[in-house]
Amino acid sequence: MMGTTGLKDLRVDCIVGIYPHERAVPQTVLLDIEIDYDFAAPAASDAIADAVDYDDVAASVTALLRERGFQLIETMAEHAAAMLLARVPLARTVRIEVRKPAAVPAAACSFVRVERRR
Repeated sequence: MMGTTGLKDLRVDCIVGIYPHERAVPQTVLLDIEIDYDFAAPAASDAIADAVDYDDVAASVTALLRERGFQLIETMAEHAAAMLLARVPLARTVRIEVRKPAAVPAAACSFVRVERRR
């Protein structure tokens, strides 16, 4: 029984960008994270030990973004997806969209989206 769990609009303040002014102070990025996995065990047991813990997903992605200081949101998304595939053994597919609201003044945001499978 495949299903998807995830987070919408995970807000992380981190260093991101290629310009000196972008690297001087943290900026907000927003992430949508989706993880596909087999829901059979958690649906039967009702136990977090059998499920993907999205609190852990949020904490680990937040820590990665704050520690690394990426220049490109493409690199940020790729590293986050790879880290989640390594950290979450139940994950079969990880989809991440990273949005940078302050990137282009005339646009709501810039964004990238990646999908990685086991």
